Amino acid sequence: MGLPGAPALLLGALSLFLGGCEGSSSHSLQYFYTAVSEPNQGLPQFIIVGYVDGQLFVQYDSSTQRMQPRASWIKKAEEFDSQYWNQQTRTLQNDEQVFRVSLQNVRGYYNQSGGFHSLQLMYGCELREDGSPGGYQQDAYDGRDYLSFDKETLTWTAVDPKAQFTKDKWEKDPAIAQGWKAYLEEICIEWLQRYLEYGKETLLRRDPPVGKVTRKEGYDDRETLVCQAYGFYPKAIDVTWRKDGEVWQEGTFHRSVAPYPDRTYHAWLSIEIDPKERDLYRCHVDHASLGEPLVLAWEAPASNLGLIIGCVAVVVLLIVAGIALAWFYNKKRQEGYKAASTNDRSSSSSSEGRNPTV
Repeated sequence: MGLPGAPALLLGALSLFLGGCEGSSSHSLQYFYTAVSEPNQGLPQFIIVGYVDGQLFVQYDSSTQRMQPRASWIKKAEEFDSQYWNQQTRTLQNDEQVFRVSLQNVRGYYNQSGGFHSLQLMYGCELREDGSPGGYQQDAYDGRDYLSFDKETLTWTAVDPKAQFTKDKWEKDPAIAQGWKAYLEEICIEWLQRYLEYGKETLLRRDPPVGKVTRKEGYDDRETLVCQAYGFYPKAIDVTWRKDGEVWQEGTFHRSVAPYPDRTYHAWLSIEIDPKERDLYRCHVDHASLGEPLVLAWEAPASNLGLIIGCVAVVVLLIVAGIALAWFYNKKRQEGYKAASTNDRSSSSSSEGRNPTV
């Protein structure tokens, strides 16, 4: 199956695990479970969310009691397996019951009978660019690390002293560790490849980044150059500053890659420099969609002088043209007046001779 989680309580974990694949072209399948002792601010007592390559694609919670799609491409699953949603739902309903009992057990380890408490599980697998698999499993209690699994040694590390109870309990049954290792290295990878096939138009597309460098004045005769790359997919990207062609780390500040609503990503890297050395710095942006890296430098904004001169010239031409048209119209009007006067004097008007001259 796809599952063996996470709203506000797991924002830190989500940013850590979903934001940690910069600079690689790997693919990942991740799940986040959260159980709470009582509903709080709209948070259900149990919820699971699943991500492929950092994009939410399924969700289950105690309110709906159903696994539901959160990405359009996952709906293709039922074309290959008509029972996909029912099977996943039954499994997660069982997971919910197990997780609720686990939360009660951990509260007992801490001698806690009341109050708001949470138990969280994070696990997933990764298919690296070279084809090798990776995976992790980690538990947290009340927002703090509790227990983590080492699939190489088939052991758990108790991060908190109270987690020793769970560690001893699980290590008494070797099948638990063996089951997790098999899931993370084989079953999870198989599901990841299947999901990538379902969503290949979205998940395997390549959108190139657009880049630019902006400048901000700083203090003590320093300034900051900010290199921005946006509109790219997949998420993995390398952004570096170079001085005279060499990678430069001093004075740099990196912000994690962030998603856009259109399912592309944005990244930026700033560097504090001496303005006198500005021309020595270049930003290099490398992405899977590019044949070669973008090389960007700060460029001064185009001057408005040319535009102003052009506008003035147009105005002058319009004035000259207006004067010329006025002169031409006035001249034609005068010529028309003279011609009309001559013709009247020589006409055989019916009034001629009846009005004597004064």
